[in-house]
Amino acid sequence: MTMALLAAALLMGFFGSPHCLGMCGGLVTAFGLSMKDVSPTKRRALVATYHVGRLTSYALLGLVAGFIGITVLEPLIMGNSMPRILLGLVLVFVGVTMLGAPFLNKLERFGMRFWQYLSPLRQKVFPLNTFPRALTAGLLWGFLPCGLVYGALLIAVVAHNPLSGAALMFVFGLGTIPMLVATHETVGWLRDKIGRFRLRQLNGAVMVLSGLAVAVVPMVMANMHGGHGDGHAHMDHNSHSAMMSETDAHDMSHMNHEMQDMDHRMNDTDHGMHDMGDDATSMHHGQ
Repeated sequence: MTMALLAAALLMGFFGSPHCLGMCGGLVTAFGLSMKDVSPTKRRALVATYHVGRLTSYALLGLVAGFIGITVLEPLIMGNSMPRILLGLVLVFVGVTMLGAPFLNKLERFGMRFWQYLSPLRQKVFPLNTFPRALTAGLLWGFLPCGLVYGALLIAVVAHNPLSGAALMFVFGLGTIPMLVATHETVGWLRDKIGRFRLRQLNGAVMVLSGLAVAVVPMVMANMHGGHGDGHAHMDHNSHSAMMSETDAHDMSHMNHEMQDMDHRMNDTDHGMHDMGDDATSMHHGQ
């Protein structure tokens, strides 16, 4: 896991929080109304406590998602480039979802059934006037159905590490805190700025481009490197062939010289034998 992935999770939580405020806003309001009889100091401490519970819940979900990734996915795609490609595709999917594609709506509806199943337990935490109740409320809040949370969990799954998945979900939760703890005036200002500059859509586009870069660029670079390798191999083969040809030519020339020298020596031997024959003839005539 890289810092870039943690930064993506943080920005995903921050720029996506105005969308989640529609569902989480009612819960925040209900929590606030249940603390109307406590002092402002204790109220702030209770708010911090249930956000600690919420982040803990996200981290536990990320731990489970990372465990699923390392036990189910990794044995199937180990030893090849599929982990990187899968991460890139998930980033593209989450980015397109942030751009407005309703891919996770059905998953939200399924999550709503589970959230309603938890209704009797949720009612027991009200009023939020004690720290154990606030912590329990935060832990339950992590199961509130949200497409953005499900998208972050998909990233945690392909992280292939339970601790990395927990860290990603915790950082994602940190990104949602400013919008959820802000006052009414500040919430309006944040929503206006994020909506005016389309920061959610911009972050989605960045995630799409990042996913494409993660999945595609290494393959392109590998192909380019492979092409250069073939070119070098071809050049090396040609150079080797040229060197062999030069060596063979040199050896043939050397052999020709040696054969010419042998011919000269044989000619000299023939001349010597001819001279010996002449000397023998002269001696015979002398007698």
